[in-house]
Amino acid sequence: MLANLIEFATTHYVLSGLFVTVLALLIFTEARKGGQSLSSRELTALVNSDQGVVLDIRGQKDFSAGHIVGALNIPYEKLVGRMVELDKHKAKTLIVVDAMGQHAGTVCRDLKKAGFTAAKLSGGIASWRGDNLPLVK
Repeated sequence: MLANLIEFATTHYVLSGLFVTVLALLIFTEARKGGQSLSSRELTALVNSDQGVVLDIRGQKDFSAGHIVGALNIPYEKLVGRMVELDKHKAKTLIVVDAMGQHAGTVCRDLKKAGFTAAKLSGGIASWRGDNLPLVK
């Protein structure tokens, strides 16, 4: 299998080079799009030092089933219309949390365009649960 891959790469070096270039550009673009990723520990440190506010963008039903203590809930679909509610937190870092990190990068980008400091919880609420950290209902 590996021998076949090496043979293909050497035979089709231009195609292989293009693939690697496109893959690198995709990874670079996706990494930049979402802004800074925080671990559960970094999120906790920011919130405990009163420098961060958790913004949970999951739907109301998921939020009610369990969320990080003190988190604000504005569902992803409603964020644009309700962004004014976040103005009082402009001096702090908004830490965007979703289910598994799928929408947080886009929301961080939108928040930054609106003048906020934003970061995302790496892996979303799933990583928070995976670290056995508490959720409140």
